[in-house]
Amino acid sequence: MFGKEQDSAAPPVDAKTTSILAHGCKFKGEITAQGTFRVEGEFEGTITNPENLVVGKTGVVTADITVKNAIIGGRVFGNIIAENKIELQGGSHVEGDIRTRRLVIDEGVFFEGNCSMGNKQPNVNAPHPPAPKTEELKAKA
Repeated sequence: MFGKEQDSAAPPVDAKTTSILAHGCKFKGEITAQGTFRVEGEFEGTITNPENLVVGKTGVVTADITVKNAIIGGRVFGNIIAENKIELQGGSHVEGDIRTRRLVIDEGVFFEGNCSMGNKQPNVNAPHPPAPKTEELKAKA
């Protein structure tokens, strides 16, 4: 009524977009995101295509992950394929295989799995074992 009408279409997604699964939230399914995906809550399923995946100190991820870069501060149960870099921050816990060009591991990290790294781009289509189910993780605890 006053001034120009606004276009109701959502703005295009760009590389600066951040999606957050907050502390206290749980999500089960498949995430195909653009930009950065930050997990502070609990996620189970698969994560593909984010520019950056950040698993915060309170984050728990049970998933197979395919991203460009990953920063892990919390707990990850599953395989991680990162095109560029994986950073495991102090206090993080990772159970699964990782493939990346560059790997940074801080002191105090728990990592159980195999690591493949180098200048060759990781083969995102190569088979790898599935991530453990929630029931299997509870049985370990």
